[in-house]
Amino acid sequence: MQHYPNLFSSIKIGKTTVKNRIFMPPLSTNLADHGYVTDALVEHYSNRAKGGVGLIITEVTTVEPTYTYLPGDMSIYDDSYIPGWKKLVDAVHQYDTKILSQLFHPAYMAFPVPGTPQLIAPSNVGPYYARSAPRPATVEELHTLVRQFGEAAHRFKQAGGDGVEIQAAHAHGLLGGFLTPLYNKRTDEYGGDMNGRLRLTLEVIREVRKMCGEDFLIDVRISGDEYSDGGLTLNDMIYVSKRLEAEGVDFIHVSGGNTIKRGSSMPAPGTSPAPHARAAEEIRRHLHIPVSTVARINEPWIAEELIANGKTDICMIGRPNLCDSEFANKAFAGKTDDIRPCIGCGRCLTGIMFGKPIACTVNPSVQSDAVTPAEEKKKVLVIGGGPAGMEAAYIAKMRGHEVVLCEKTEEMGGLLRLAAVPIGKQELCKVIKYMTRRLQNAGVEIRKNCEVTPDIIASEYDGYEVICTTGAKAKEIEAYKCFKHTMTADDILSGKGFPGRKIVILGGGSVGCETADYLAPLIDDRFPANRDVTVIEMTDALMAGEGGAAKSVLTQRLMRKGVKLELKSMVTKVDETTITYEKGGKEYVIDDADTLVFAVGYTPIPVAYENMHILGDAGQVGNLKDAISSAYEFAKAL
Repeated sequence: MQHYPNLFSSIKIGKTTVKNRIFMPPLSTNLADHGYVTDALVEHYSNRAKGGVGLIITEVTTVEPTYTYLPGDMSIYDDSYIPGWKKLVDAVHQYDTKILSQLFHPAYMAFPVPGTPQLIAPSNVGPYYARSAPRPATVEELHTLVRQFGEAAHRFKQAGGDGVEIQAAHAHGLLGGFLTPLYNKRTDEYGGDMNGRLRLTLEVIREVRKMCGEDFLIDVRISGDEYSDGGLTLNDMIYVSKRLEAEGVDFIHVSGGNTIKRGSSMPAPGTSPAPHARAAEEIRRHLHIPVSTVARINEPWIAEELIANGKTDICMIGRPNLCDSEFANKAFAGKTDDIRPCIGCGRCLTGIMFGKPIACTVNPSVQSDAVTPAEEKKKVLVIGGGPAGMEAAYIAKMRGHEVVLCEKTEEMGGLLRLAAVPIGKQELCKVIKYMTRRLQNAGVEIRKNCEVTPDIIASEYDGYEVICTTGAKAKEIEAYKCFKHTMTADDILSGKGFPGRKIVILGGGSVGCETADYLAPLIDDRFPANRDVTVIEMTDALMAGEGGAAKSVLTQRLMRKGVKLELKSMVTKVDETTITYEKGGKEYVIDDADTLVFAVGYTPIPVAYENMHILGDAGQVGNLKDAISSAYEFAKAL
């Protein structure tokens, strides 16, 4: 507690005392089996409890059998689920961690499982995430659903659970949809005004309390502000929170935004920490029960400051606890440099909608941290100090091998150093720092400014198992290098190239767009010294293959800055002074550009060695997650 005394002080919630203020919010894992708790789920949650979390709220738990939220949902709609839940609850409780289940009905956000009937919604408004036209739920259906919420909560209590969270945030699912004026256009008792829209949530709370008693915790997750025209405002939610408290809710989980406005509920990487803290602070001023805030609380000092400064009583820390299951224990011990850094990329959830289990870019072992010792200890040489090389070297060392890592430059990180340069990408610096420190602590011999040649391998490293992670280099289009001033995006990000004022970037993938963002003025104020940036992309989409908040926020920023985005455009001719491209059957000529920048992908750096294992971009160009995961899997079996 000496390091973060507020964060690690206990808190009384209802009649329950929780050991600290680090709570884990609901994050889908897709690890359930037809709704049933699996050993993988028990291990996942118990690892976080063992890691020191005070209270865990499980992912979405459906309360009835008709509608599925995700293929790997958890459920508790009949008594057959109780034994699995008891196993999970007992596993978490052994570490003095409390556990709540988030009760949920997906409504118009249900997964399109074959045979699913027409989706239900508050009104016949086709919500953004609906995959087909929903119908308004009838009053009789709502009465049944209220009872099913209560019965589900009672089953969780029978399993030994400490309470439930009622999800009513983000215009998400049944209750969130009923609460928001964006979706609820009803004129009966369940709509028409705030009291009507809130009615269903209050009825669910009453039913849960009636069936589970006063000792059973109930929290409600809300959006403190939807940040959207026509949506819920902070003033609305102060009133809602007062009503929830009067109904006997034990604490309020204040999130923000909605599922309609990308990046509002799940903020993009590089954005401000704790974006919903302002709403939490204001709501907290009007209540007598604890309030929590959530989102981008990635470091212990942020959580400590939020609590110490009266912004919140509790910090919901989700993805950082996925990235490092020992987040809380390391923070308590003051070992913050040893916390594996969450970069907020959101890749932990990108595969969820496709039925894949939860994953993490920085932590390839998000489901289990176990690394078994190698049966045969070897001498291992790793060539290259990028993310793949650092991961392979560390895991090999942890398995008992003798490891030497050679990096030809003075700095570790490889292309990750350049990836950290654009706006909003600075958290990648923490990954390099963490991975380097981890190697040093593990005792891996690191040799910098050491370029490995075949002769050196034959002499100095004879008999070593050799792993090559020499990475990739930026592609250039030779035919277009006749332009008066050309360079790659990497040249710019590394400081090797300095572009002129009017710039054309060839390629609208992530690298091209991030480089455009880096070069464009922070505001489009027509100042004479501002750079004029054009991105030419041959497909009909920017950053193809990317999605979520990061892509949305970056695209919006490029548009605000006045970056010209030419999609479905093909460069057909380049000479010393002009760049010609075709779009929609018409030809356009740019004759006043200063610099042509290539952002057209990467190619593996040719490997001059034989009889070795090639990992990361040196084998196949991919993203950071690909590099770390492939190195982890290889070294785990070495």
